[in-house]
Amino acid sequence: MTANTIATNTFAQTTEDLLNYEWHTLGEQKVVQTLASHPEAGLSHEEATTRHQQMGANQLTAKSGKSSWLRFLEQFNQPLLYILLTAGLVTLLLKDWIDAGVIFGVTLINVIIGYIQESKAEGAIAALSKAVTTEATLIRDGQKTRLASTELVLGDLVLLASGDKVPADLRLLSVRGLQVDESALTGESVPVEKATASLAIETPLAERSNMVYAGSFVSFGQAEGIVVAIADATETGRISQLIESSTNLKTPLTRNIDKFSKSLLYVILGLAALTFAVGLGQGESWIDVFKASVALVVSAIPEGLPAIVTVTLAIGVSRMARRKAIIRKLPAVETLGSTTVICSDKTGTLTENQMTVQKIYAGGQHYTVSGIGYAPDGEILIDQQPVDFNADEHVALWESLEAGLLCNDSHIEWGDGQWNLVGTPTEGALITAANKAGLTQGNLDQLPRIDTIPFESQFQYMATLHELDAKRSLNVIYLKGSVEAILQRCDRMFDAQGQLARLNPAAVEQEVADMANQGLRVLAFASKEVATKRSLDRNDIDRGLVFLGLQGIIDPPREEAIAAVKACQSAGIQVKMITGDHALTAAAIARQMGICSTEEQVFTGQQLAQMDEKEFAQAAEQGMVFARVAPEQKLHLVKALQSQGEIVAMTGDGVNDAPALKQADIGVAMGIAGAEVAKESADMLLTDDNFASIEAAVEEGRGVYRNLRKAIAFLLPINVGESMTILIAILLATVLPILPIQILWLNMVSSVGLIVPLAFEPQSGQVMQQPPRNPREKLLSGSLLKRILAISVFNWVVIFGVFQWILQTTGNEALARTMAINGLVAAEVFYLLSITQFLPSLVVRIQGKRTPVAYAPAIGIVVVVILQCVFSQWSMMNQVFDTTPLTFIQALICMGVGLPVVFIALILQRFDPLN
Repeated sequence: MTANTIATNTFAQTTEDLLNYEWHTLGEQKVVQTLASHPEAGLSHEEATTRHQQMGANQLTAKSGKSSWLRFLEQFNQPLLYILLTAGLVTLLLKDWIDAGVIFGVTLINVIIGYIQESKAEGAIAALSKAVTTEATLIRDGQKTRLASTELVLGDLVLLASGDKVPADLRLLSVRGLQVDESALTGESVPVEKATASLAIETPLAERSNMVYAGSFVSFGQAEGIVVAIADATETGRISQLIESSTNLKTPLTRNIDKFSKSLLYVILGLAALTFAVGLGQGESWIDVFKASVALVVSAIPEGLPAIVTVTLAIGVSRMARRKAIIRKLPAVETLGSTTVICSDKTGTLTENQMTVQKIYAGGQHYTVSGIGYAPDGEILIDQQPVDFNADEHVALWESLEAGLLCNDSHIEWGDGQWNLVGTPTEGALITAANKAGLTQGNLDQLPRIDTIPFESQFQYMATLHELDAKRSLNVIYLKGSVEAILQRCDRMFDAQGQLARLNPAAVEQEVADMANQGLRVLAFASKEVATKRSLDRNDIDRGLVFLGLQGIIDPPREEAIAAVKACQSAGIQVKMITGDHALTAAAIARQMGICSTEEQVFTGQQLAQMDEKEFAQAAEQGMVFARVAPEQKLHLVKALQSQGEIVAMTGDGVNDAPALKQADIGVAMGIAGAEVAKESADMLLTDDNFASIEAAVEEGRGVYRNLRKAIAFLLPINVGESMTILIAILLATVLPILPIQILWLNMVSSVGLIVPLAFEPQSGQVMQQPPRNPREKLLSGSLLKRILAISVFNWVVIFGVFQWILQTTGNEALARTMAINGLVAAEVFYLLSITQFLPSLVVRIQGKRTPVAYAPAIGIVVVVILQCVFSQWSMMNQVFDTTPLTFIQALICMGVGLPVVFIALILQRFDPLN
């Protein structure tokens, strides 16, 4: 039996067990042996083919979705659509084909919109599959080959180089200066240095330096690794399963609308049954009673409600888009407005995502660096004054900056209207700091590089050899790296006067500690002059170096994000940071932004993993910074906050954020730096990747809810007033003051024409000074119900009173109904003016102050007045709707009877303000 056959049998028997291995705990030889591979020759082609047949392709399993027809039909399963369909059926019974067509058309549009939104949402798993599809360089049968990543199998020996996308989860066997960008998976803001040594079993994902994961990128160096997980078994694959299993929660608005619609449906059916029974009990013909019941049903159905909800949300979407927030799902507009907690990623959202040198220690002096990002805008300051580099006392600072510029493999270039980094973020920060002192890449020509020792994790430094003075046969070596690696090679340093002095390691270490406590990543720099030579080896830099200084680097917070966090907090919204970055760095940024103030508010993923459910829920509520968290923990944190009754908005840009984005009440993805799967899982995209845009969206969302509340306060009194009129007329066995077809006109033309302008109401200046709306608050609160009842009674008095008065005085039913309808429309117009900002804004504008004027109510009123004139005065409309023309005096009477609603609205405003 051949070795390959034995390996295949052993491998086949342990395939299921392989999924449970903690690969980072095993030595390289043990990993190769377990996977029945070879550390130099890799797998044979025959063995790889066998394993591919056994395990399938290295790609994520797409979620099996429902059929298109089933998903389309499920969109009809909504109470609001039941009401619309009922209205359509009623109008069909009345043989009003035009109105029935309009109602069914509105229903169909709602269904199509829902279907399209659901189809887009199911693209999340497909996006994940694309995220891990690439090509890979590997060794099979001892020969280097290049294949699609889908062809990889467990045990394959993969070669990695700078710029490669990692094709599967790999246990590293050898590395040379390897740095991997894992930000999309772990949230780590800078590339991670890799090694091969075995690690403890409790080592968190972000610190497993001997592993690389599918979907991450090699930013520097080379490595060999063996495939230990493919497809759904990779870390990215596990995230895809989390996305699939996470609950797609309804928003507060849809919950309230659903509950209200169901209740309204039962009320309408109950009133119709009561009307029918009372009519029969009074000896009326069942046909007449049926028509009256139909009139009651038509009057009670708020046909304009679905339209106004959709229009208001759509306008909110448009306004948010202008403020850099793109909404993918309409109800998310309102949800963001009622958010109580925002869980934000750190890198790129709260911060600039551009590493920046902020502190320098050189020559025993402390310097600060202004400006952020890779643009050379800023200065180097000492005691808040710009440094004069012409003076001799800043020799150490100059040497430190020059070392950072020359001992560097990256560069910064101008393109597309901005400065762009080509290389690693840390080296980009060093280049920019040197640029602010006047040092540029041109200095490389003055001190040409001769040789390099690249960075390797076991040595923790990079060294370059430069020609210093050819005439004197003198070269210079520059080093940059960890403080520990540099200090042990130094015996001297520059003092404040630029003179060489004995090194004081304790003083330097104290400076390092101070910088680290500020969340800064600290790099040390050193130099050594040597005789002319053409190569550089490690013996040249073992000792005798001059310590030049320290540079403290951080990804700084956005200034506008700091203001946005403060605005959210003043609006009663908690802002929590959830990141894969180091706890010290995350806490420092959070303190600068005002997110947390004490160490007790900072938790790490390791701490969370040791908590039971009760402790975890308590930490989720009390904590403000969660660092080094795994994808499952992000998801768990969102669920824990939701279990406490919070409405959670979650922001993120990486693959690791996708499950939490989908679970949250509203997921907010980054439109620029965001991974495709994060965008597909989110409800909202930020086109500028800026937390400040979230605050703007919150403001718009609150305005949307306020406008929806106004719309309900306006619409329902019309329907209730009409229903009361029909019900009381039946109970009193009198002639109906308003006919079913006339009710349809009122509901579908007048009401909708007047209610739509409410969706265009501008924002009130007070929305961000108020606490979030209680998520448990009902859509129809007690105060709103009282308002609706009061206006409904007034509307009933107008309809019933005018009808009876004109009928008693003239005996003309058509005239009585026409004046009753116009009286109700007049009341609607005056009520609209009393609850909008049109008149107050107009008054302020006339007084010379700048304020947004809501022109929409004026336009709506003009349109409705014209339609009512047509309704009353045009002979054809008189025939269709059984109306009659009015005289000028009769029209004035109709206006007069509607005017008192203004005084009622002013009284109600004191107890239940809508603005």
